[in-house]
Amino acid sequence: MITLYSFPQSRSLRVAWTLEELGLEYQCKLVALGKGEGQTAEHLARHPDGKVPVLEDGELTLFESAPICRYLAENHANGTLLPTDAASRAQVDQWLSFIVTELEQPLWNQAKHKFALPQDKRVPAILPVCAWEFQRALSALERRYHGQENLVGDSFTLADVFLTHTLSWAVSMKHRLPETLLAYRERHIQRPAMARAIAREKAA
Repeated sequence: MITLYSFPQSRSLRVAWTLEELGLEYQCKLVALGKGEGQTAEHLARHPDGKVPVLEDGELTLFESAPICRYLAENHANGTLLPTDAASRAQVDQWLSFIVTELEQPLWNQAKHKFALPQDKRVPAILPVCAWEFQRALSALERRYHGQENLVGDSFTLADVFLTHTLSWAVSMKHRLPETLLAYRERHIQRPAMARAIAREKAA
C-alpha cells in the first residue's frame, strides 16, 4: 500500500493529485506541522528536515515532491503523466526543474519572510525582490508558453501538475498573471483528480 504523508495547502497536494490522476490506491496521513509533528523522531526518520510530502511504497521511502511524482509516473503508469518517448520525457523534466528552482523559489521565499520563518528571522526588505524574481521567471515562461493546452505535447503531464499548483500559489499571494496563464490554471484546476486530491488531504 502506498502511503502519503501530507499537510493541506502544501507541496504534498502535487503528490495527491498525481496519485489521483494515476488512479492509484493510497493512504493519506496528516502530519500536523503546526503542532510540531514534523519534528518527531518518527517523522524525522521519514524526512530528515521534518517536512512533507513523504511517500512510502513498500520498502521505499521518498521525500521531495518532484522525485516522488516522477517515480509514481515512471513506475505506476504507462505513458500517463509522463510521455513514453525520451525527448518528451526530457522536456517534462526540464519544466519540472524550471518550475521548482525558478518559478516556485521566489514564492517560497516570500512565504518564508511573511509567515513561515520565526519572527526574528524574517526580512521584510526581501519581499520586493521576491516579487521581482517571480515576475522575471514568469516572463521566461511566457517565452515558451503561448496559450497551448499543455506545456509538453498534446497530453496533460507532470509539468502541468507542477505549473498549475505553483500558479495557484502565486494567485493566493496576489501576484499578477497574464491572461493566458490565468486561463491555463483555471482549465487545469477543474480536473476531477485535483478536486479528489484536495478532498483526500482535507479528510486526513
